[in-house]
Amino acid sequence: MTPHTNTNTPAYNAETDPVLKFSQLDVNFKTEFGRVHAVKGLDLQVMPGEVVALVGESGSGKSVTATTALGLLPKTARIGGQTLVADKIINELSERGLRSVRGNRVAMVFQEPMTALNPVIRIGEQLTEAMEVHGIAHGREAWDRAVGLLEAVGIPAARRRAREFPHELSGGMRQRVVIAMALACDPEVIIADEPTTALDVTVQADILDLLRSLKDQLNTGILLITHNMGVVADMADRVAVMFKGEIVERGTVEEVLLNPQHPYTRRLLDAVPHLGAGHGQFGTSPLPVAADAGMALEVKDLVVEYKREGKKPFRAVDGVSIDVRRGEIVGLVGESGSGKSTIGRALLGLIPSTSGEVRVLGTDALSVRGKGGNELRKRIGVIFQDPAASLNPRLPVGDVIAEPMSVHKVARGKEREKKVLDLLEAVQLPRSAYNRYPHELSGGQRQRVSIARALSLQPDLLIADEPTSALDVSVQASVLEMLIGLQREFGFACLFISHDLAVIDSLAHRVVVMQYGKVVERGNRDQVLMNPQEEYTKRLLAAAPVPNPIEQKRRRDERHALLASLGDEIVTLDTRELSM
Repeated sequence: MTPHTNTNTPAYNAETDPVLKFSQLDVNFKTEFGRVHAVKGLDLQVMPGEVVALVGESGSGKSVTATTALGLLPKTARIGGQTLVADKIINELSERGLRSVRGNRVAMVFQEPMTALNPVIRIGEQLTEAMEVHGIAHGREAWDRAVGLLEAVGIPAARRRAREFPHELSGGMRQRVVIAMALACDPEVIIADEPTTALDVTVQADILDLLRSLKDQLNTGILLITHNMGVVADMADRVAVMFKGEIVERGTVEEVLLNPQHPYTRRLLDAVPHLGAGHGQFGTSPLPVAADAGMALEVKDLVVEYKREGKKPFRAVDGVSIDVRRGEIVGLVGESGSGKSTIGRALLGLIPSTSGEVRVLGTDALSVRGKGGNELRKRIGVIFQDPAASLNPRLPVGDVIAEPMSVHKVARGKEREKKVLDLLEAVQLPRSAYNRYPHELSGGQRQRVSIARALSLQPDLLIADEPTSALDVSVQASVLEMLIGLQREFGFACLFISHDLAVIDSLAHRVVVMQYGKVVERGNRDQVLMNPQEEYTKRLLAAAPVPNPIEQKRRRDERHALLASLGDEIVTLDTRELSM
């Protein structure tokens, strides 16, 4: 790494001095309701070649802290204390000085690569732009270096990919491009803000391997911002736990994750689902399925195709058969693009099926029409992944929950109001939420509203599509505990769609694994998750991180051995391509 010098500040030693340092950082935001104190006197530093994880839930101040290092906070922010990137004091730099630091001395890897990449500019051009702005390389030299960067981060056919647009790449490929952009100007420190939250477990494992080799081979400091304790266990050297703008605990990854001292840290770790722990992780377990339980859902040879102009139809679901008995929770797992959510939408009639048979509670769901269709829909509840997108923002919560009752003409007036209030109590929301609007609630509260609405007609079958993936771990834990409790109380059958294997382990009776639109393995929860038979299932399970650094290192070594036995390469940084 090329050392930077600055004659206006004390000599900076790139080997022994912190590459990122916050001293008594204090951030206030001016709002219409007064000032909000987001960060309160924070002290933190990152050394060369070190990964420091800053963990905490949404609203704890993690991202505000990181954004301070790039000088990107809005004008409404009042910043106290000092932020240093190598030998640069960020607070004292002009806008021109900040532009010279961003990308060149400190780079950022964002959570969602599609928001970090320009959708109308080719990948290669986005990489060369940073190099040309900072005078690293120009013209053909910059283009060749861009291709080298793509090859370094493990993107195959890099010269062709450099001429493609972001939408032509998978999510994992796009995140690798963002990492390549972060490396373009050889920064001393990289801030990774939830870099794997939007990725499947196998892609996440690849990105973590890449980041780990980056810090090992280039001696780059990394500030990792996340609420995923499995990622922390896999990546971090040191951990700082943030709560309401303050660091409440810090130490090595082993000290913090294996022997937490602060009640908030213990609460966070207790809320993390652990693959292999099985039922009862959240204080309650689903009831066993009765031996004589009838079928709530029967899917036979389902095919769903999407038509493409001038091309052969794309088969998203290819001859899938699934069944769910009354009172049973079946986990449907697989990576993005495996067809799980397509099945959920097809079962709800939101997209047409090409062929196959779907029977819900003994009724042919694909052919039923009119009054019979309405009666069947009354018996099916649905919970979507993003509550903000599935709740009508113009209706108060009481009307949102009552809407299915209104559509199906169930209960009226005071009786309907009482049912809504009872549902609010069942999902552990205060009665005062009745007249509030969705935007006035937190993400976890909105998902509780979604669950209350799904249960408003007391369905016999619930379809839940990634209902907790957008939530913080402690909120996720409380929602899952509540969902299991409601399932015990109401006895509904549930098809639970998820890519989080630890969540499935905590609540499912049986598991169905999908890949490329087909079922590759199925069986009882412990049979599939503890003793997988299929190669794809083994890959999924090996890639799922656990919140114990010692156990996670063992799992990582076992995953690398599995990949080697299957002839797959481990994704690491190819520094030969960076030396071009």
